[in-house]
Amino acid sequence: MTVKQIVLASRPDGAPGLQQFRTEEIELPALKEGEVLLRPLYVSVDPYMRGRMRDVESYIPPFQVDKPLEGGVVAIVEESRFAALKPGDKVSGMLPWATKFIAEGSKLQPIGDVDVPDSYNLGILGTTGYTAYFGVVDILKPQPGQTIVISGAAGAVGVIAGQIAKLHGARIIGIAGSDEKNELLKKEFGFDEVINYNTEDIPAALARTCPDGIDGYLDNVGGDITDAVVARMNMQGKIALIGQIALYNAKEEPKGPRILYPILMKGLLVQGFLIRQHYSRWPEARQAIAKMISEGKLKSKETIVEGFDELPNAFLGLFKGSNIGKMIVKI
Repeated sequence: MTVKQIVLASRPDGAPGLQQFRTEEIELPALKEGEVLLRPLYVSVDPYMRGRMRDVESYIPPFQVDKPLEGGVVAIVEESRFAALKPGDKVSGMLPWATKFIAEGSKLQPIGDVDVPDSYNLGILGTTGYTAYFGVVDILKPQPGQTIVISGAAGAVGVIAGQIAKLHGARIIGIAGSDEKNELLKKEFGFDEVINYNTEDIPAALARTCPDGIDGYLDNVGGDITDAVVARMNMQGKIALIGQIALYNAKEEPKGPRILYPILMKGLLVQGFLIRQHYSRWPEARQAIAKMISEGKLKSKETIVEGFDELPNAFLGLFKGSNIGKMIVKI
């Protein structure tokens, strides 16, 4: 069987481009015992994948040049030699960018336990939603009346985190890159105030929207935005470091305000967060999020691009702010 796959053609220096991707055709071997043949339905593209393009040691192995990229995928079983899965079953897992592929059945997660669109299992009911849930509930621990700021608020994690913090009675300030996104945050997702980082002076906008300071900050971006937020944090404030997208394409370490002094003087809690470290608690998060969805308290937002060949463009679009909510490719 001949299938297409997208491989990493070269490692980027700075911002990645289409030259980093190459489409190839390969022949799939016959299934072995314990394996299944899968056809992808939806593929997730995520900012953390930029880090995997570097040949550096990290919490997850780097992509290999001339090998397929991989990410979160929802797929359907077409053929099975794994007893627990049969043709027609739907699963999710970390899987290659290919039109069909073979995987070990034991490493896949069956889906269908919750009545939601299949794509939700890559977003609000996947690691994206779990990241938002634990970042808010475990680290920020918002209390009624507190002010919580979320950067990258119109992104996959930010949209969900803002809603969860709002359910705890906090006042939510979102920072995003366009008036369209910010209007959506207020009208559809209940954010109290919004800041456009492309058109507003961030320190002045924070002074306007957070007159009593900031009690919690969910940081998706880093850079100048985080410098400004830390300067306005209240005593004993909490910061959940979820992502640093402003730095992912930097060719050298950027220099900015030194934030350790205000962290010390204000007694701030700063905690980095990797969802893989909470694997044993994923069922807890899934159950809690599914309940909020069923009760109409939590909404999902997806940007869906169609077509296998559009995977590279969809990924690159993440760094241009092309998505609102979760960026997903429908195959």
